[in-house]
Amino acid sequence: MNYSSCLQCVCLLFTVPFLLAQEANINVSEFVFEKGPFKECHAPTLVVLEDGSIMASWFAGTHERHEDVAIYTSIKKGGSWSYPKLVANGVAANGKKYPTWNPVLFKNPNGLLYLYYKVGPSPSTWWGMYKTSKDNGKTWSEAKKLSDGILGPIKNKPLLLKNGNILSPSSVELENGEIWLAHMEHSIDSGKTWQKIKIPQKKKHKLIQPTLLTLKDKSILALFRSNQDKVVYSKSKDNGITWSKAKAMELENPNSGIDALTMKNGNHLLVYNPALSGDQWWDGRSKLNLGYSQNGMQWKSIVSLENHQKGEYSYPAIVQDQDGYIHLVYTYDRKKIKYVKLKIED
Repeated sequence: MNYSSCLQCVCLLFTVPFLLAQEANINVSEFVFEKGPFKECHAPTLVVLEDGSIMASWFAGTHERHEDVAIYTSIKKGGSWSYPKLVANGVAANGKKYPTWNPVLFKNPNGLLYLYYKVGPSPSTWWGMYKTSKDNGKTWSEAKKLSDGILGPIKNKPLLLKNGNILSPSSVELENGEIWLAHMEHSIDSGKTWQKIKIPQKKKHKLIQPTLLTLKDKSILALFRSNQDKVVYSKSKDNGITWSKAKAMELENPNSGIDALTMKNGNHLLVYNPALSGDQWWDGRSKLNLGYSQNGMQWKSIVSLENHQKGEYSYPAIVQDQDGYIHLVYTYDRKKIKYVKLKIED
């Protein structure tokens, strides 16, 4: 089956207790590639380019943590995806090879396209890197290292604030993953320099990989991956400078990556695995849902993106284009990257 040319149209209507009914029109559901030049792939990101085309990126290689794991990109234009292109690797100046991790694409206010990613043997020892592009990803600058202590967006896209500042959701995994601490990285100069901002959290909570929403009262809501079998949240009322102590909400999530989006109409979408964790790290990742909320706190699943007995369908990324269409990507069993385009009608 040629997923690059398939067009799947589904119309679903759901009645939500605390919302009006929504109509979710799935326009496209396909794979970014059928077979890439690697064995495994994971952690996709995506961005809408100036001409309306979509760029996706992910890390791929023999397997996660292998020294050959590099960053790839693909662009969807004219109905099809370009063949995966290697754009960044972890080869150091002395020739030593390190794996790369968790790319994040972001269109900066200065007009540059940024590709943030991590390099290093493990999440406890990695460091933040980035490249820029002036031509929508056709060519990239040399790789540059972020300043010490700054990792860049750790999985999910930064948030451009109304005042022009940038809030980058980040986190650290210390002591071989025994300690997870979430934080924000704040820039007032279009990403030239960054200030690290702590998130108050309970000692029993392990929090990483924040995603950011802008609420209707202008406050910012951060949602976190956690070890609590729940999505955890924190709020800021001063453009991300200070944050409330993180608390668990009722939404189940099995210690797996999430991503969220505030739509142009002010309501919100969340892509997440709706299950509890198990004995293995991949337990709970066989189902993937799209949730909808008006306030960022109460969520209702409106689309089942994946529903399997086993397998990993995880690490989503979600954006909205100028025409209102929603675009999302996620890991498809570590073998492919799945892409979905849909429209939410309130």
